[in-house]
Amino acid sequence: MSAESSRLDLVDAKQGVATLRPAAASASMAGPTGTPKRHDFSRKYWAFAVPAVVVISAVIVFPWLFTLYMSTQDWKIGGGAAFIGLANYAILFLDQRFIEAVGRTFWFTLLGVTIPVVLGTAAAIVFHREFPFRGVLRTIFTMPMMATPVAVALVWTMMFHPQLGVLNYLLSLVGIPPQPWVYDPSTVIPTLVMIEVWQWTPLVMLIVLGGLASLPKEPYESAIIDGANAWHLFRHITLPLVWPYVMIAIMLRTIDALKVFDNIFVITQGGPGTASETMNIFLYLQAFQFYKLGYASALVVVFFFIIVALSLLLLHARQRSKWNA
Repeated sequence: MSAESSRLDLVDAKQGVATLRPAAASASMAGPTGTPKRHDFSRKYWAFAVPAVVVISAVIVFPWLFTLYMSTQDWKIGGGAAFIGLANYAILFLDQRFIEAVGRTFWFTLLGVTIPVVLGTAAAIVFHREFPFRGVLRTIFTMPMMATPVAVALVWTMMFHPQLGVLNYLLSLVGIPPQPWVYDPSTVIPTLVMIEVWQWTPLVMLIVLGGLASLPKEPYESAIIDGANAWHLFRHITLPLVWPYVMIAIMLRTIDALKVFDNIFVITQGGPGTASETMNIFLYLQAFQFYKLGYASALVVVFFFIIVALSLLLLHARQRSKWNA
């Protein structure tokens, strides 16, 4: 009996040790008050966050705040700065040249967005269909947007030459008289828009083409059974389903057309006269030709809020254009 009881006592002791081990582990994880300890990773996170905050502050926040500061100064290169408050803004909104530049910017943007979106959507519908050499032709069609803007501007400048340009030569072959292109105030903006259309219609085509590739086939099959023709398919099925992608193209083109500078500056420098002087060209001239840093900074602030307002408007339109799959 004594041996049997000793064996039972040993088993009970082992079970007690096994039971105590998890409790001891839990106790080691507990804090002074008995609550479980939690690893504090906040200090480790700061080691990764601080460099990013410093870079963003140095690249974005500080230049923006300094621009706001300069916009309240009468500051010219080579001279001292004097605080004048909001005088630069008051002068800016009374400047007829600035008002005309705003009008040209919006006119250029309207043409530079509408025409590429319409042509790009049409090109996407064409390239969405199966036909021989589609891949090769699609590649050739997208090549203009791969070129650098300055190189594109230089090539088109030679093509626009009144006597030596190839465009007037081609027009003469079909009996059309030479055109002034960028050398006439009445045609300079449409001519510059033509370059935008040539270079950025492929971008719209690629965006819309991606949307067309994701459309379901069932609505088309049902509509064809009901007797719908090609126009009905496009108007009531394709366009509503692909419209969110078109809105993305409109947003991208609007932002890009508003801030275009390189093509206009290389080809016309804002001329003839001020006929192609958009807000970016006007800003550049005020800052680096007339050396009015304070006045140019006020223009930057106004231009920034114009872009923000248009972006919010387009984002609102984008949200309203969403469809539920």
